[in-house]
Amino acid sequence: MAKINDDVPNCVIGEGSVFEGKFFVNGSIHIKGKFQGEIQTQDQLIVGPTGKVKTDILAKRVTIAGVIIGNITATEEVNLKESGKILGNIKTPKLNVEQGVISHGEVTITTESSNNVKKLIEESFGKNTEEELKLSGKVQKKEILEQE
Repeated sequence: MAKINDDVPNCVIGEGSVFEGKFFVNGSIHIKGKFQGEIQTQDQLIVGPTGKVKTDILAKRVTIAGVIIGNITATEEVNLKESGKILGNIKTPKLNVEQGVISHGEVTITTESSNNVKKLIEESFGKNTEEELKLSGKVQKKEILEQE
């Protein structure tokens, strides 16, 4: 199994511990036990292999090696380790997924500046293919008729 970042966290919910409530931390959080409630940090959140979390997560960087039920929003990146299990949506500019991860939910990979990702992609695609084919067909028919 790949190693989890060794940065010393500001807060740890240890293995076998249970915490329920609001957790707003100025620094990093490492969850090895069970957490349910609200969680937010401007730094890194790590859910270790024994960690079980039921909440929406908002953080700079998120690493999941345990279980999470809830949505993940990361401003820098999300790392899903091989033992990670996620039930929820993920929104991040960078996503790293190891083989073995189990996940169910939508994934949106975007920069902070692009709020409406669907619209941005649709605009980048251009005209509807069906419209282009119709226009292309009309042009071809016109060219054939002009040649006769």
